[in-house]
Amino acid sequence: MLNHWRTLIDLDFLKEEPMTLQQLRYLVATADHGSFSGAASHLLLAQPSVSEQVRALEGELGVALFVRAGRRLQPTEAGRTMLRHARRVLAAVDDAQRAVAEVREVLTGTVSLGIFGTASYYLLADVIEQFRRRYPGVRVRLVGENSAQVADDVRAGRIEAGLVFLPIDDDGLTVRPIRQDQALYASTRLARVREPATIERLVEVPLVLAFATHGSRDPTRRQLAERAQRAGLVLAPTIEVEELDAALDIAARGLADTVVSATVAALPWFPKGLGTVAFADPLYETFAIVTRRETVPSPAVAALLRIAERTLAGGSTAG
Repeated sequence: MLNHWRTLIDLDFLKEEPMTLQQLRYLVATADHGSFSGAASHLLLAQPSVSEQVRALEGELGVALFVRAGRRLQPTEAGRTMLRHARRVLAAVDDAQRAVAEVREVLTGTVSLGIFGTASYYLLADVIEQFRRRYPGVRVRLVGENSAQVADDVRAGRIEAGLVFLPIDDDGLTVRPIRQDQALYASTRLARVREPATIERLVEVPLVLAFATHGSRDPTRRQLAERAQRAGLVLAPTIEVEELDAALDIAARGLADTVVSATVAALPWFPKGLGTVAFADPLYETFAIVTRRETVPSPAVAALLRIAERTLAGGSTAG
């Protein structure tokens, strides 16, 4: 007999209809519009479809979810409680659908990112490797020679986002700093690197600096020029080149001194004859992600930026 009753109980349980997302959407729409007809119009459905599903939900829960107040339906206490949970559930479902849609959109196409000229020294290959492993169907295009150019391209809408050194002109841009790297003074004259460097020393010695095309707009050169200006001095490099490698080669030959980041100075191929020293007033090169203000990057670019931010921030060399 006990087994008989257990079987009947199990069969009754199986007859119950499970709560559905459709019922929750109809419930929320009815509450928002104050009637089954208003909800049905909003959902582009027939009125009976909405009312039947809400009534079915009430039957399943064993409580009334709405009462009529004049011409409108008002949620009961149970209805208000159910609505709070229903809205959270539907919001979570919508978030999940958006996330999947973003992944789907990232799966193919080309992602373009602006980068400064020496970005390849800063774990950039690690960023690309992680991105390609996760999204093998996406082509990656890295463009740019200098932070000033990257900022201009993002501002003009030619690219969606970029990695830059600060400072830059941030008009129309959203700037998110992610890492600092200390700038060092480099010279083959060991006497010049025994003590912390000063802007006065840079003004006095022959100096070779990279990124000639952008000149004073280059972020590091811009910081040096501002320091010289505050000291009542003018910083004028003796030699200007485009590539950092060329500047280091010239400096290694003893033709001029230069300024280089701590990350580059620690690389295995850094010229052995070049000694380095920090500035007396520490000078930092700050990495940042820039996007166009009041715009949202595409899913593919957003995915690449997340990987870049996580990877580069983890490699901080701030003093």
